[in-house]
Amino acid sequence: MRRLLFIFLAAAFIAAPARAATEIKFASLAPEGTTWMEVMRALDQDVRQATGGAVRFRIYPGGVSGNEKDVVRKLRVGQLHAAGFTGVGLGEILPAVRLFELPFLFRDHDEVDKAHRELDPWYEKAFEEKGYVLLGWSEVGFAHFFSQAPVKNRADLLRQKVWMWEGDPLARAYFEALGVRPIPLNVTDVLTSLQTGLIDTVYANPLGAVALQWFTKVRYMSPVPMANVTGAIVVRKDAFGRLAPAHQRLLLEKTRARMEELRRLTRAENGRAVEAMRKRGLRLGPAPSPGEMEELRRIGQEAEKKVLGALIPPGLLARARRALAAPR
Repeated sequence: MRRLLFIFLAAAFIAAPARAATEIKFASLAPEGTTWMEVMRALDQDVRQATGGAVRFRIYPGGVSGNEKDVVRKLRVGQLHAAGFTGVGLGEILPAVRLFELPFLFRDHDEVDKAHRELDPWYEKAFEEKGYVLLGWSEVGFAHFFSQAPVKNRADLLRQKVWMWEGDPLARAYFEALGVRPIPLNVTDVLTSLQTGLIDTVYANPLGAVALQWFTKVRYMSPVPMANVTGAIVVRKDAFGRLAPAHQRLLLEKTRARMEELRRLTRAENGRAVEAMRKRGLRLGPAPSPGEMEELRRIGQEAEKKVLGALIPPGLLARARRALAAPR
């Protein structure tokens, strides 16, 4: 009898399924095959290996889960657990993120990094208060205008059919300050709208213009960027909390390492993307004159006033400006 009981228990133990892995459902607009998604696939492998297969990502790339507003809605109801966003999607959760995308606030990557060093602890706490864990900042890069005709000043923009990311309050404030009446569209509708002539001017980082093939439908890129474009990965706080503490630490560690790698790659590849587009016939437009540049900066400050308080706490922007003014 004892032997039969032992055999029964041993068989039951062997037949029992292994504990199911925790799957993090993750969405992004980044198309498959892009640097962003290659790094995300590498992160998935890092996490699987570090946790012995206990934690893994299920990735939905290329906008298959909808636009960024759709993804935020799915996060809120628990259909998704995590996402990689640009500032537009992040701003749906925490509007203050848009500070990193204010027109002409940053002159170069060093200034972007400086602001992050000063403000990241504030953002981590603020995301947590919204019910999310900030796993890591990525970066899209500096956005330029891409157009059929050269765009170097406000007067040029007024003559174009300019796209605006639908529902983006910061872009709306900027175009209102410019006096431009943009055509709001989802990102997924931009290429078709360029093909049909509904729009003839868009804004994007160079790598994005290549990945989304927008550059094939325009002739010029403005040499002066209009704004930095940020990005990050966030995960629902309850989904993160279901992980073992050791796995939480590993997920944060691995994500932040890969996001640092992604920032380096993105900065380098944005430069290479410009050269690749020029070889395909894209031209760099004329640079604004000092007076035109001053006008564009003044208009950027007008847009800033429109969103200060509504999107960005004034004290937070003041901290960023103090950090930027400090000696390097």
